[in-house]
Amino acid sequence: MKKRDFIKNMGMLGISPLLIHSKNEFLSEEFLPPLPAKEDEIWELIRKQYELHPDFVNLESGYYNIIPKPTMDKHLQHIKRVNLEGSYYMRNHRFNDKASITAKLSDKVGCNPSELIITRNTTESLDLVIAGFPWKEGDHAIHAIQDYGAMQDMFSQVEKRNGIDVTRISIPNHPKNDEEIVSLYESKITSKTKLIMVCHMINITGQILPIKKICDMAHKRGVEVLVDGAHCIGHFDFKIDDLNCDYYGSSLHKWLATPLGAGLLYVHADHIPKIWPLLADHEKDENNIKRLSHTGTHPVATDLAILDAIEYLDWIGIDRKEKRMRFLKTYWQSALKEVPNIRINTPFESHRSCGIGNVGLENMSPAELAKRLYDEYQIFTVAIDYANVKGCRITPNVFTTTNELDQFINAMKNLAKA
Repeated sequence: MKKRDFIKNMGMLGISPLLIHSKNEFLSEEFLPPLPAKEDEIWELIRKQYELHPDFVNLESGYYNIIPKPTMDKHLQHIKRVNLEGSYYMRNHRFNDKASITAKLSDKVGCNPSELIITRNTTESLDLVIAGFPWKEGDHAIHAIQDYGAMQDMFSQVEKRNGIDVTRISIPNHPKNDEEIVSLYESKITSKTKLIMVCHMINITGQILPIKKICDMAHKRGVEVLVDGAHCIGHFDFKIDDLNCDYYGSSLHKWLATPLGAGLLYVHADHIPKIWPLLADHEKDENNIKRLSHTGTHPVATDLAILDAIEYLDWIGIDRKEKRMRFLKTYWQSALKEVPNIRINTPFESHRSCGIGNVGLENMSPAELAKRLYDEYQIFTVAIDYANVKGCRITPNVFTTTNELDQFINAMKNLAKA
């Protein structure tokens, strides 16, 4: 087939020739208009770029951030491209493309690309470290009961399989200061402690923990730190290198808003050789992080869309997004703060939370609250009822309006009287 005929056929499939083997083939060409001058108009424009369900108000963006239409359009083009090229793409371009995407992603999150791999989600990332750590019988680990269940399950598994001891602490919903949190972890360290897992942002409450202070303390005691950052990349501004952690995992299909099935794992260069991969890889250099990154044959179009999600975030601006997310959380939190029977489980201080919050009722179980919010007020949330957290997680997004939050506020006030 002649080149011009090939390009013509691609055009008929809705695939831009720019997507095929050009220098910037994965950088989105989607037209993103200049942002308006007025703040309200910016968020009105952004809301129009989402297709939102007409039957309910979505206040549960924590599980999965639905993606905006520009990113969705690019993702579909990537799917078509991979389907068009088939094995040719997989054999000739897949790994080079992933390396380019990893380099761009590492620049965005603030670490060396040689210390970063793309995974499928936070659970895969953190479980890779927990299961792959060179445990010896009698070693000791620490994590919190507020940590994500899948990682707690993995610690339980290595506890039984490797004969290690695991101490589980409880994080207060409203700590007095950073030192209270740091000392809580430090008080459980023993001479056998090898690893602490800590949430950057606790998924059930939205509380942001003082990660660098915890890492600095742990390192002075010869202990490594694994950070669960599932809700942080694309949510607020920070750099992994600034945290001084040893390992960091996150899900990109949350606040970076990639398609489902994208995550990352950071491993400090000093630790790469000692972590056993979950799946053996052809990369045999123990110092090469790629040996931990055998994902097999998976939906590579999702990887390609990471660049488009980064471009969309850059268009909004991470500083602007962080400010908006914190504003939305503070908006409903402040309105409900003094209402009788309402229990707010998220810190009020701006440096201790951002867009995620949790609120409950003294007169109602979390499950009943979530059900009544949906059945009576068409507001979708998720019930949280374990550890010291009893309430519903409230996670607005960039498309959420204050009118929708007013609906939620009024619903909560009404239900608090029930």
